[in-house]
Amino acid sequence: MRKLFRKLAVTITAIAMVGVVGFSASVVAGGSDLEKGKKLAFNKKKGNCLACHTMTGGDMGGNIAPPLIAMKARFPDIAVLKTQIEDARIKNPASFMPPFKPHGILTDKEINQVVKFVHSL
Repeated sequence: MRKLFRKLAVTITAIAMVGVVGFSASVVAGGSDLEKGKKLAFNKKKGNCLACHTMTGGDMGGNIAPPLIAMKARFPDIAVLKTQIEDARIKNPASFMPPFKPHGILTDKEINQVVKFVHSL
C-alpha cells in the first residue's frame, strides 16, 4: 500500500510540475490576449484602429470616429462590441469602418484579442 501511495504521489507531483512549467512558458512566450489585441489594434496592416480612433497608448489617433474610451460603460455587453468590430455595417450600413471579419482582415482569434483590448479601454 505504501508503494502505491508513493507512486501515486510522485505521479501527481510530476503532472503538476509539467502543468506549471507549460503554463508559465506559454504566458512568457505568447503574451496575453490584451497585449496581442493592442498590437493588432495599432498595426497599420491589421486593425489600424488609430487611423480613425484616438485611444490610450496610441500616437496620433484619428478623429473621424469616436474615441475609444470608457468602453465597458459604452458596451456593457462585450458581444455587442464584438459584432461592431466584426462588421460595423450590421448596425450602420453606411459605416466607414472596415468589415474585418467578412473581408478576412482579421481572423476570429484576432478579433477576439482586439475586442478584449478595446473593451479594456
